[in-house]
Amino acid sequence: MDLKPNYYKNKVAINVLAGSIKNSEEIYQAAEGHVVVGLLTKNYASDDLAINDMKEYQSVVNNAISVGLGAGDPNQSAMVSRVSKVLQPQHINQVFTGVGNCRALLGEDDTVINGLVSPSGKVGFVNIATGPLSSQKTATKVPVETAIALLKDMGGTSFKFFPMNGLDCVEEYKAVATACAENDFDLEPTGGINLDNFEQILQIALSAGVKRVIPHIYSSIIDKNTGLTNIKDVQELYSVIKRIVK
Repeated sequence: MDLKPNYYKNKVAINVLAGSIKNSEEIYQAAEGHVVVGLLTKNYASDDLAINDMKEYQSVVNNAISVGLGAGDPNQSAMVSRVSKVLQPQHINQVFTGVGNCRALLGEDDTVINGLVSPSGKVGFVNIATGPLSSQKTATKVPVETAIALLKDMGGTSFKFFPMNGLDCVEEYKAVATACAENDFDLEPTGGINLDNFEQILQIALSAGVKRVIPHIYSSIIDKNTGLTNIKDVQELYSVIKRIVK
C-alpha cells in the first residue's frame, strides 16, 4: 500500500471530495490517479464507523484517500489522528496544533500531513491559532517562515492555506508560495477554488517554485442534487494540470 500521493510529474495532485465509493473510483480514474479523495471524519458518529467505511474507499483508489476534518473544524483534530493511525492514508488534513500528535500516531514519515494556517490580513504572516482551543483565542500571527519551521519540527509536510476565498487574499498567498519554495515545503491552497480560478491559483504556486502542490477543490464541483463530485469537472481540472505543469 503506497503511502505517498501520486503527483503528476511529481508536482501536482488534486484533493476532491467523494460522495460515494463509486464516485471515488470514477474520480480516481478521471485524474489518472493523480488525486487524493477527501473523506471527512465529521460525517461519522464514531471512529469505528469512519474506519470501516473509509477502508472500502481505500480499496478502490489504491489508498489515495485524504482523511479530513470538515471545513477545517478543529474539534475533529483528535478523531482525524486516531482514524489515520489505523488507516495509514496517503494524505491527512490537520489543524496546526494537531500535526505532531498525528505524525507520532502514524509511526511513519511518508504520509502527507498538512497543517492548517489561515490568512492573517498581513502579507508575509499567517495565523497558526487553528486548534480546538487556540482558534477560540486571539489570532496568532507569525512569519510564514517561522510557521513552516514549526510544522517541520512537528513532522508536517505542507501548509493548508485556508480559507482563501478564491483570490481574495492573493498577495498573502503569493508570499506563502514564495516562502514554501524557499524553505522546501509543500503547499495546499484551499477555499473558494473553482474551475474559473483554479489555473491561476495553481500557476502562482508553480511559478514561485513550490515543489509539490495539492489544491483542494470541494463544493464548487459537487452536484448539489446528488452530493457527488462531477466527473467532467475533475477531467477539466486534470486537463489544466497536464497543460501547465512542465
